[in-house]
Amino acid sequence: MAVPLGGARNFAPPEGENVDVHEMEQELSVQAASRQSQQAGQPFSRESTDRPRPTKTLVRHLAGYWQHWLMVLPAMLFVLLFAYVPMYGLRLAVFEYDPAEGLLGGDFVGLKYIQMFVTSPLFGQVLTNTLRISLGTLVLGFLAPIILALLFNQIAGGNTKRIAQTITYMPHFISVVVIVAMINIFLNPNTGLLGAALGSNVMAEPELFAPVYWLSEVWQHAGWSAIIYLAALSNVDTNLYEAAKLDGAGRIRLIRHIDIPAILPICGILLILNLGQVLSVSFEKALLMQNALNLSASEVISTYVYRVGILGNQFSYATAIGLFNSVINLTLLVIANTIAKRVSNTSLY
Repeated sequence: MAVPLGGARNFAPPEGENVDVHEMEQELSVQAASRQSQQAGQPFSRESTDRPRPTKTLVRHLAGYWQHWLMVLPAMLFVLLFAYVPMYGLRLAVFEYDPAEGLLGGDFVGLKYIQMFVTSPLFGQVLTNTLRISLGTLVLGFLAPIILALLFNQIAGGNTKRIAQTITYMPHFISVVVIVAMINIFLNPNTGLLGAALGSNVMAEPELFAPVYWLSEVWQHAGWSAIIYLAALSNVDTNLYEAAKLDGAGRIRLIRHIDIPAILPICGILLILNLGQVLSVSFEKALLMQNALNLSASEVISTYVYRVGILGNQFSYATAIGLFNSVINLTLLVIANTIAKRVSNTSLY
């Protein structure tokens, strides 16, 4: 129903027509704004009056979807308490920690502790060990689930496929402590089958620490990580496989031309996320696998922070190293996301 903008002051809908109170109030506000513009000699724009206020829009949204927000509230509180609130402790990276004054005290020292870490004699060794272990884990841990998912997708449905998937999923639920204990038992030259076959104490040789770490990570997590790729492959139209088979395509061509293109977007996203954790080697596993003989190859940033910062009561130093680690990871994440967005139009944001 058309309403004259400069006409009557009262807005009355026809009889028998349903009335939207909010719409009526909005129309009256439009008329009032029009009259004020005419009196001031300024042009009137209806769009400026139709645009709702951000506060009212937010309140109306929360009122309409309060059940959804109520379900999300526990997760939001969890992230707030355990991810954002602890960030206040990062001030220790640029302040001298004083036990008497706590987190709120101490003198400002700037980047003193980050410079101390970078110029430390162990910086090169610790960084090299971290990169060697993390990059190897990244490459093998990224490719193994993809290959496993592609192989599972070629198996016809049945008990064989379900049993094989279950077997590969199970190691993911084993504790890290148990995993390391199994590694030590299997590789022990006196009690372990693999150790006796190799004829040496593998865990005592620094050059073998990284390969053992890589293979144990793949064995534990490859099956679980393949789930997301299997989910993507399950959405592929089966008619594509039938048409390709009619054209004479074998298994290799099916994988190359149908399966791999279907999981490429997922691969891109997961690769970006993994690149954001290049300097984050599992602290628990690295610490449990360490011993006096392989320390030169097993000392990574996380264990160095624990040994020098925490055990040595150098809390500001430990916080500064952690901040350095996080900044590098964030930088790599942004760079990887930018490159992926330009090359393949796949990105996190």
